[in-house]
Order: sequence, then structure tokens, then C-alpha cells
Amino acid sequence: MRVVVALGGNALLRRGQPMTVDNQRENVRVACDRLAPIAEQHQLIISHGNGPQIGLLALEEAAYQEVPASPLDVLGAETQGMIGYLIEQELGNRLPFEKPLASLLTMIEVDPGDPAFTDPSKPIGPLYGKSEADELAAERGWTFKRDGDHMRRVVPSPIPKRIFEHRPIRWLLDQGCVVICAGGGGIPTAYRPGRQLIGIEAVIDKDRASALLAREVGADILIMATDASAVFVGFGTPGQRAITQADPGALLGEYRAEFAAGSMLPKVIAACDFALATGKPAAIGALSDIDAMLAGTAGTRVVAGVTGVEFASS
Repeated sequence: MRVVVALGGNALLRRGQPMTVDNQRENVRVACDRLAPIAEQHQLIISHGNGPQIGLLALEEAAYQEVPASPLDVLGAETQGMIGYLIEQELGNRLPFEKPLASLLTMIEVDPGDPAFTDPSKPIGPLYGKSEADELAAERGWTFKRDGDHMRRVVPSPIPKRIFEHRPIRWLLDQGCVVICAGGGGIPTAYRPGRQLIGIEAVIDKDRASALLAREVGADILIMATDASAVFVGFGTPGQRAITQADPGALLGEYRAEFAAGSMLPKVIAACDFALATGKPAAIGALSDIDAMLAGTAGTRVVAGVTGVEFASS
């Protein structure tokens, strides 16, 4: 099978954890323990988030005032290289020496007229208190939104339209290579008049980009690994219920309001997009259950054509 696994931010840095290389490497080790058996049995493509990392790079850039700060597309490319390196090295330590791996800088086209540019929504970087966030907003022109009891910087997150490197990704897969690509949602790019490709000041949602990636490389399943065991209705309440299987229409119809815009909703939309476009399943669940999600016995499975929404028995 051709399997796309989208690693959530918790696979690289747990919430509130100091953003050290050692912490990120240790979390990548845990992820690779789960990914290595899949890589040995299937064609594996790995994508990943970059919200904490790109936010930290933006802070570092802003602190160095002698030159203008680098734009988000350049910072996104930097995070692809760094995170891809960690995943490639740790996965390579768990696979036979002859198994090829490659981390690929991946550009993804977006529409400069996307409404996301007037309503930033993608959280990046660390958490702040209200007063500190207000100071940064005034000083640097950044936009902040509430994240639980804290504030977090948000940037535009346009819909991904096309993955420029889909042909080399397919070629690498055909050669038996594990491919790490579309990291952080890909490097956002667009065409200006004269068909000149330029970078765009944005961060594409990793799950939407992973769904596009899975479609363009002909994946048999899209798995989104996160820190929740499934998609829940009434999440965080005494009456929460885990969804085991769902039709895209039912999930985004009756239950759409149940999913948080900054966390679970993008995953649900991505899963539904992939399932509707391909007729193949998408799964959302815990990294620790990745084998079971592949087998269809854990997480939330989104499949076009099933009836309604099914819940786990209590």
C-alpha cells in the first residue's frame, strides 16, 4: 500500500515543552518507532507540522534588527530541512541500511486572492500572556488570537492548490524510497504576471496539504497522527463520544460545529476531502495507534459511502 502519514505537532514538540533540539529529537524517536514497521511493509510518505519551529525562527529573525526579517516562505523552507533531517536520521536508525530515505523541499501553490489573507488563523510560535502579546502586536504588527488561557500568533493559511514536486515524489516512491515532504504544509508559493514563481507570506495547514499530497501521489490511505485517540463529539465534556467511522457529508454537516477551528476541524476537512476525491479511507487518531489505524481498528475512519456517523460503545 501507498501510505501518507501526517505527523501532528505533538510528534515533534509536546505542548508546553521547551523547544530544544534534544526534546524534538526524542519526540521524533518515539514517532519513528511507530513509523519504521510501516516503512518496511508499505510505501511510506511522511509529512509533518512546523508551527512551533517556524514561530521560533520568526522570533529569532525579529530580534536581529540589522537586516529585514526573512519572510515566512523562507522560514518554512528552513523548518522543512531541519525537521526532515531529524526524521530521516532517526527513521534510518530503525530501518535496514539499504532502505533509501529522502527529505524533499516541497513548494505548494496557493492563490494570492485566498480569503485567508484577510483573516489570519494559523497558530505559530509559543504561547504568550495577554500583555506580552499586545506589546508584540504593537511592535511588530503581528496578529494574535486566544489559545486556551493564552495568546498565540496567527498568520494566513491559504488553501493548497498544487504540489510542484509530485512527480519526483512518485519517482522516489517507485524506487522504494521513504519520502519526507510537504513539511509544515509546504512552502507557500504563487505566480505573478509573466509566470514568475514567488514566495508567499503564509503557512499552509499541514493536514490540508497532506490531503492534497495523498491525492496527487495516489495514496491508498491518509493517516493523520495527533494527540487525540479519535475525533470526538462533545470533546472535553463528561458526555464526549468517540467517532469510529463516518461519512464525509455527515461529519461536515450535522457535526461540523463540534470541531475546533484551530485544531480538529482542519483534520476533519482534510480527511473528508481525501475520502470524497479518491473513494479511499482517511484516518485520524493517536500516533501510538498508527498500526491499528492502518488496519481500520482504531481512531476515526472517514469513508465516502458509509451511512452516517458511528460512535464507539461506552
